[in-house]
Amino acid sequence: MRVSTKKVCGIGVNEWVYPSYDGVKRFKQYHSWCCMLERCSSKYWSKFPTYNGVACSDNFKSYSYFYEWCNKQVGFGSIDEEGKSWCLDKDILVKGNKLYSEDVCIFVPHRINLLLIKRNASRGDLPVGVSWDKVTSKYKATCNNGSGTAKTIGRYSSVQEAFQAYKSYKESVIRQVAEKYKHQLDPRAYQALLNYTVEITD
Repeated sequence: MRVSTKKVCGIGVNEWVYPSYDGVKRFKQYHSWCCMLERCSSKYWSKFPTYNGVACSDNFKSYSYFYEWCNKQVGFGSIDEEGKSWCLDKDILVKGNKLYSEDVCIFVPHRINLLLIKRNASRGDLPVGVSWDKVTSKYKATCNNGSGTAKTIGRYSSVQEAFQAYKSYKESVIRQVAEKYKHQLDPRAYQALLNYTVEITD
């Protein structure tokens, strides 16, 4: 068996059991694998601090294992309404998870992936979904409406009120999107989305 002596992203091993390119572009399996390994590298962490400490399982360090695993997963190879491939997700089943592994990773539509992304840098010290509106001197609650557009939910006198408004709206949107994709998602993902709870510490 031919094994590359140079590790991909300094982490992964390509045993050359399965192809990586079709002559023009990367195979989806290889593209997902490389993107995952990149997120597990310190170089990536310096640009995106929220990924600091993210790692992958020993099995996922093997391209041949990852290739075979992908082909068995619900949603792998699926394309969303905008023509985008479904995303590899590591923390819908285990919130806050930092380990890409065969036990917790799933494929979900890009829309769901965006809905659950946290933007710590843009909100400062305020809770997720809350910002200070200088014009009204109130706290504004804003949330992704499930289609990628930011929606202003309202303006409130306290941080707590603004966060609760955000929390209620966000959880409702997540359930609506889960229902939309119910028959396409891995059943574990569907259930996790129905049970998803927004925390003030998110």
